[in-house]
Formats: sequence, C-alpha cells, structure tokens
Amino acid sequence: MKNLNIQRQLPKAVIRSAPADFVVEEVAAYPPSGVGEHVYVTFRKTGLTTPEAVKRLAQALGVDPRDAGHAGMKDRHAVTTQTVSLQVPLAVDAEKMLGAASPEAVEILSVARHTNKLKPGHLHGNRFAITLRDLDPSLVNKVIEDLSGIAAKGVPNTFGPQRFGRDGDNASRALAWIRGEARGPRDRNEQRLLFSALQSSWFNEVLDIRENEGTWNRIVPGDLAKKTDTGGIFLVPLSGPETDDAVLRGQTAQLTPTGPMFGKKMRWPEGHPAEIESQVLRAAIGDPALLDAWAHLGEGTRRPLVMPVESLSCELVSPPDGAAPSALIVRFTLPKGGYATTVLSRVVNWTDATVAHKRGEQSAQSVCSDSKNEASG
Repeated sequence: MKNLNIQRQLPKAVIRSAPADFVVEEVAAYPPSGVGEHVYVTFRKTGLTTPEAVKRLAQALGVDPRDAGHAGMKDRHAVTTQTVSLQVPLAVDAEKMLGAASPEAVEILSVARHTNKLKPGHLHGNRFAITLRDLDPSLVNKVIEDLSGIAAKGVPNTFGPQRFGRDGDNASRALAWIRGEARGPRDRNEQRLLFSALQSSWFNEVLDIRENEGTWNRIVPGDLAKKTDTGGIFLVPLSGPETDDAVLRGQTAQLTPTGPMFGKKMRWPEGHPAEIESQVLRAAIGDPALLDAWAHLGEGTRRPLVMPVESLSCELVSPPDGAAPSALIVRFTLPKGGYATTVLSRVVNWTDATVAHKRGEQSAQSVCSDSKNEASG
C-alpha cells in the first residue's frame, strides 16, 4: 500500500547539490570518561564514508580498523560530524599522533579515552542542516508553513531509501532468499544487512496502513505503546480505564504507538494492531514461525510509529542581486534511527543530485517509492 501523503503533489526541490548542502552532526548519548583503552575520536569528514574515515584514523594510530566502533554510519555526499572509538594502548598519545598525521579529508575535533567500545545506537540523535535548492519562489512560504506543522506533531517514522540499498532492492532480495527462491549471500554482514532491509520494509508497510487509517499517531487498544520520556514499552489493554488513560497520554505525546521489526523474540500487540501486523507478515511469508530460523540475523524489536522533529528552523538564502530566494536551509534534530529524507518527503518532492547524476537524472524520490521509501545513524 502506497503512502497517500507521499503521493501528494508537492513542490520540487534538489538536495545534495554540494556536500555542504547536507550537514549532519551526531548528538552524543554520553561524554567519554577520560580513561580507558578505547580512544573516542570526534571528527568532521567531507566526501568520505564512515568506514573510509575510520581506516584513515586507524592507520594514523597504527591500530586495526576492524576493532573500531561507531554509533552510526554517515553519508559520503555530506559534511558530517561523528565519533568513533579505536582500541589504542594506554601508553600511546593518540591525540599527538592524530595531530601529526592529519588524515586527509578528516578534521579532528576532539580526542578522549573511555572504558568501552562505541556501539551502534550509542547516540541521542542527529542534528541536520539541509539546503533545498531550485524551489519555486512562489511556494517557499508554503514549504515553511508545512514544516511548522511537522515541528508541532512529528512525522511517520518511515525508514528512508538508504535502508534499502543503492538500487532499492535489498528487501526484495532478502524476501526471495527467505522464501527459498534465491540463494542468499555468504557474508554474514551482508546477510544482516539484507534481513534488516526486509524488517524495515515490513515496518513501513504496517506504518502505511496505520497512516492511511489515521492511527499512526494515535494509541489504539492493543497497541504496544512506548513512553517518550523513559523509553519503556507496555501493552495497552483492549478496554477499561487504563486504555482510556493511554489514549489521552498519546494525545499529549507522552506515549507513541510502536510497529514491528519482525523476529522470533519480537513482542506482539493485541487486537486490531496485531491483525494489521499479522496481515503484513503472512502476506509475505505465510507462517510467521518461519522467521524463527533467521533469529541469528535479527531477533526482532519494536520501533515508534511517530518520529518527533525538534529544534526546527528555516533560513532563506538569497542571491547577491536580491532576487527571489534561491534556497531554503532547514535545520532540525531527530532521534537515533530517524531519517532526514523522511521529514523532507512530507513537504517537497526532493531529488538527490548525487543519485540523479549517477542514474541519468532519475529522481531519488521515484526510486524509493518502489521500495517504500537517509542517514539515520
């Protein structure tokens, strides 16, 4: 089922015309303690993937990049700030070595030691500053107005196109593999990547259904609701005063409904939410128990259906001659796992200049619509 809001006629805009048009900064979950065998390096990179930057840092320190840790991957076609951990002997002055090496395209911002390796998800969120170019000047105010609405209520927490691979087919490849219709990859990391894409595709399907019926941001009896302050998840009863209380708390954003990242150990909702999730999974593989054999690739969990968009602001950029604004810079903060392109898709029909260049001017928006709908980190 295609998302009705994504299909609306929206103003056109271009993103990533240059790396500086897509700026991402990690919001750390905690500061390094200052002691320990793991060195936390916070750096800014341009034109590099996270693995490429890690390799350069590891080379400068003379350590194995395979022992590195990071909270999330960051895009190549962007200016991104993130932290990685590298295991470095205590006797080594890591800050001095990195300063002397000056890794190309990597600007070192801080170096500090910590007791543990940085792991995926060890961050609070990401701050974005994204420049929208080639907007119709007559529609700029409408875009700003729509963004203001998003800041007030959030957006459906859809997985963005990066989740599904460069060609957008990772989920379909994984499904053919799970069904026994195609041979899967031998590499365990690639297996996890494909399986994760399939889980994400199913989540998007469930979210589409909930959005189209108007319950993506409402607590429904039987939901597994997540507390927005503590992160705790509990089952909303099918009826009674606790149900009424949960519905009211959902209206004030104290609770958000969750959707499925299917797997053997995933907790299931009840009632109507369970019917929706079962419908999606059974349509794909028949018996949900078939997923038990793939628990080593993803045990399953729950993901909020609502993504809050915080600290949102807009800045018009005009050319020197004072003509109509040529670009709009949109700044906002998302929680970990959130995709900036998911926010943009609600207000503009965006084209990724880097993808368009590689694919003969094909729109990234149309590419991702086939697979149900960036970086999240």
